Amino acid sequence: MHYIAVFALLLVCASADESHYSFSPSVGYGGGSSYSVTGVGRITAVRVWDLYNNYIYGFQLQYEGVWSPVVGYVSGAPNELELFKDERIIQISGKYNHYLQSLIFVTDKGRSLHVGQPTGHTFNMYPTHPDAELRFLSGRVHGPPTSLQAHWAILNADSSEHH
Repeated sequence: MHYIAVFALLLVCASADESHYSFSPSVGYGGGSSYSVTGVGRITAVRVWDLYNNYIYGFQLQYEGVWSPVVGYVSGAPNELELFKDERIIQISGKYNHYLQSLIFVTDKGRSLHVGQPTGHTFNMYPTHPDAELRFLSGRVHGPPTSLQAHWAILNADSSEHH
């Protein structure tokens, strides 16, 4: 059933005018339960928690001012990047071992959020189309997140109005 839902989503994205959808292959160990972080409109902020500046403990996306549920755990103060009105996330890099060790979110304005300890296997995720941006994240979680996959698309300007 899960495959049917994903296939239907891909069909909708592929059939939409001017739609350019791509996804970055999953990175990480991948144990635990699956998650998907989605929302309505443009991503407007990112929060990431790390455990003792070591590995990623949890993260959260904000869509048009509404925070998604936390993936993983919350511990202490989050590292946060609030995006400007016309700013978008165009790259995610980092490192992983058993858990995600570090995450770097990069925007089209050259700003970034660096969280965690840069040890382990390196990854770099970005869209295939130059006008695309991060739309949602998926992966697996076993306590902290164990894998991450980025999904990219061009956001229709009419569907996202910042107030």
